[in-house]
Amino acid sequence: MQSVDRAVHLLQAVAGAGPTGGAGTVALGEACGLNRATAWRILSTLESHGLVTCDRSTNQWTLGSGLVEIVRGSGLDAMFRDAHGVLEKLASETGETAALAVLRQGVLEYVDEVASASIVAANWSGRTVSLHATSTGKVVLAWTPEPEMTGLLPRRLERFTDATITDRPSLRKDLARTRQRGYATCRGEFDPSAWGVSAPVLDSSGRLLAVLSLWGPGDRIPVSRFPELGAAVTSAVRRLSAV
Repeated sequence: MQSVDRAVHLLQAVAGAGPTGGAGTVALGEACGLNRATAWRILSTLESHGLVTCDRSTNQWTLGSGLVEIVRGSGLDAMFRDAHGVLEKLASETGETAALAVLRQGVLEYVDEVASASIVAANWSGRTVSLHATSTGKVVLAWTPEPEMTGLLPRRLERFTDATITDRPSLRKDLARTRQRGYATCRGEFDPSAWGVSAPVLDSSGRLLAVLSLWGPGDRIPVSRFPELGAAVTSAVRRLSAV
């Protein structure tokens, strides 16, 4: 029971350090009344289960994606189903397709989708998509801590269309712009007919829970509409967070 108690306190200390900066082993141990060796041993065990992650270049610990999976499994999917109304409102307001996606075990999957009554669109619900070539995937990468993000990307960035970003420096610049404006964009980079914007649904600690998107063909969603749709999707994210 003592080991469980220590592990819980360390998890709480890592969470308190925030989703980006993290904290070192010594600082976490001191916060929990543990020596460095004990803290390291427990943190390493938690890391093996994906509950925390360590940036080996800085030795800073942050919460791992395994915690998000536990939360999702404990009822968050039900909240996503309840959010169907948010998608309906967004599709009605913009005249485009609104979709909700989650990251499950490193794979991005659409779990709900609503198309505007005025259009006919392909259904992406249940499909998995690329992380580096979609606005939805770029949100996942932009709001994932660096050590985890590196693990999500393949060794080679596959080219799907002429617009796909296939070099890492350009992708990192795109992700920086995404974080700055609060939403990602895609110009037919995975599917030539799918242009759009996506925004993150975050928990209270700033960790990514889901991604909300608006998409459609390039003739309806040119680059000039990105700011308008970006504002719409970020507003809908705030409504979704309140569901």
